[in-house]
Amino acid sequence: MSDVYRPSKAHMALGSDFFDEVIPAVFPQTTLRFRNQAWAERVGLGDMSEQDWIAHFAKFESLAGSLEHPLALRYHGHQFGAYNPDLGDGRGFLFGQLFDPRDDRLLDLGTKGSGTTPWSRGGDGRLTLKGGIREILASELLEAFGVNTSKSFSLVETGEALERGDEPSPTRSSVLVRLSHSHIRIGTFQRLAFLEDTENLQKLTDYAIAHYYRHLDDQGSDERVAGFLGAVVDAVAQTGAQMIAAGFVHGVLNTDNINITGECFDYGPWRFLPHYDPLFTAAYFDTAGRYAFGRQPDALAWSLTRLAECLVPISTVELLEPQLNRFWPHFQTALGQAVLNRLGLLPRDPEADHSFVSAFFAFMGAVKPAYEQVFFDLFGGLDNNTRMSASPQAGLYRSDDFADLGNALSHYERNPQAALHDPYFTSEAPCTMLIEQVEALWSPIAERDDWSLFESTLKQIRAMARANAHLHKSDAKSP
Repeated sequence: MSDVYRPSKAHMALGSDFFDEVIPAVFPQTTLRFRNQAWAERVGLGDMSEQDWIAHFAKFESLAGSLEHPLALRYHGHQFGAYNPDLGDGRGFLFGQLFDPRDDRLLDLGTKGSGTTPWSRGGDGRLTLKGGIREILASELLEAFGVNTSKSFSLVETGEALERGDEPSPTRSSVLVRLSHSHIRIGTFQRLAFLEDTENLQKLTDYAIAHYYRHLDDQGSDERVAGFLGAVVDAVAQTGAQMIAAGFVHGVLNTDNINITGECFDYGPWRFLPHYDPLFTAAYFDTAGRYAFGRQPDALAWSLTRLAECLVPISTVELLEPQLNRFWPHFQTALGQAVLNRLGLLPRDPEADHSFVSAFFAFMGAVKPAYEQVFFDLFGGLDNNTRMSASPQAGLYRSDDFADLGNALSHYERNPQAALHDPYFTSEAPCTMLIEQVEALWSPIAERDDWSLFESTLKQIRAMARANAHLHKSDAKSP
């Protein structure tokens, strides 16, 4: 561990009402398949040997100065609109905490597939290797797009044969470690409200402000709680806008999958849009389309309303309601910023940017183009019309459907940070991660343990991330 490593055990201060100490699973095999070296170096863990890495992130020996025992956190949540009081960390736990030396954020190391807990509800507490790979692909690509996402930190294959109904079984197993900004969810607050535990509800709110929204520390007690809600609303709206700009469908935006820093996490049945389609769903079991692509902002707003309800006992409706009502204006502004940022264009003013976004999605809705191809073709705006004319979708940009968007583009200047001549933007096609590509990556791993396509895909994603790095305003999103 380097000198920049700064461990924490802050979560212990909440007390045993919030978690259960658990014992990690013991695995028959520990083969390192993925190590996020860039983020490991950033938080001071980059100089670990492979042996030490396995000891900490597969056998879960505690990190020096951090949590002495893994903690399975307690929470409730609405799942597809139905309240479930039997949730909690069922196949994961909070393993450690540490500070980001670059911006002093408290970060959590959480697991997935690390064994059973009191909240496993009959499950085996395991994660398939394919599921771990899918989580890496989603988080890496979202980070490259500038989305506020958890980071896949480690993946270790664990040598167990798992039975699963949604993929050919037996299938290979793994344990994943995520690096995230907060392990606390809306569902954490819902549990305390459900139990009418006002004392711990206040304690959790104070903890969240102290560690994630320190700018609220000097406000009065009434204003602090309402200010906390407003800060969460803004963070969730910002991430929701980034998800839409990325063409990402999370699949399961339940209240236990929305954390209080707005960070997107827990990638199960995710999808990226092949073509623009507001009704596109990611989860085969989302038969009603509750979490379809275009309904995700509504799902986030609905979940934030549930958080506001939880806070009423320690605040007032009169103070909370204006903060909750911030969501849609903030989302609209953030969507304009996110779309323009992805296009390498400078924003103008909120009204003009809103009109631009309307023209952009009107074009997308009219012709249903390949989603990522449009951002690739229009990157840099009309300064880059050579690639527009060379695109496989070039005919769409000459059609009447493009007229309004083309006119809107003429009023926007290229961001000087937009690296038009980066090798990524001079390549023939954008980097994408559609479902058929995921399956193509998995096949050689499953059939002959060939990881070369997975590794080359990560290189492509990171090349795109480097090309876009200067456009991401928040330094927290990339090493």
